[in-house]
Amino acid sequence: MRQLFWFYNDKRPSTLTIEEIKAFLHHKIKNEKIAERTQNQAINAIKYFYENVLHREKMFIYLKRPKVPKDLPGYLSPEEVCLLITSTDNLKHKAILMTIYAGGLRISEVINLKVEDIRSDQHHIRIQGGKGKKDRTTLLASRLLVILRKYVKQYRPSHYLFEGQTGGQYSARSIQNFMSKAVKNSGIRHATPHTLRHSFATHLVQNGTDITYVKDLLGHGSLKTTEIYLHISPKELRNISSPLDKLDI
Repeated sequence: MRQLFWFYNDKRPSTLTIEEIKAFLHHKIKNEKIAERTQNQAINAIKYFYENVLHREKMFIYLKRPKVPKDLPGYLSPEEVCLLITSTDNLKHKAILMTIYAGGLRISEVINLKVEDIRSDQHHIRIQGGKGKKDRTTLLASRLLVILRKYVKQYRPSHYLFEGQTGGQYSARSIQNFMSKAVKNSGIRHATPHTLRHSFATHLVQNGTDITYVKDLLGHGSLKTTEIYLHISPKELRNISSPLDKLDI
């Protein structure tokens, strides 16, 4: 919105016409080559401002809305996940990586975990206030529970499950930093904490877990969001024959 206002710095935002707004958007697309997702964000932000802040009538910006490409999420093989986790000797770092992968957690969710969210008696992890302020439960792996018990005994967290050196919530930046080192030490290709979440979902689907269960474990609002994990792994691809090979030619 600030960019739109600067583009017409001699006019009040409330006086801008639909045609002027479209001219701004065409400028961003043609001259700045903004990505498709950014184009969608710009259109939605402008509509929100004029309809909900300035209370104009519903705006119809007759601009061809770009289609967002459906990229397959990056994920690691089970062997690569194992290499990543075993590449660090730091117990806390290992516990965090295992927790993200074992339950398919977002980085914001793992740093917000409380000690009591690990429901060992019910064998699940409670996620409070996930994306969209939704609560859910996800898997608590037996191997993770062993590591977490060892971690809690050594570090004795008082409130958050994972706390900084001086107490308080562990930072997302710290996780990103030690994850980068673990990736480098393991020799695997590029990966982020979110790659572990993608790997969790992908491996569940590849192991035959119903997609609707995966949706609930990930905390997705729509099944369409979860369907991106229905891709085929290179290993599975090798086991599928092309129909051409079945022709007698």
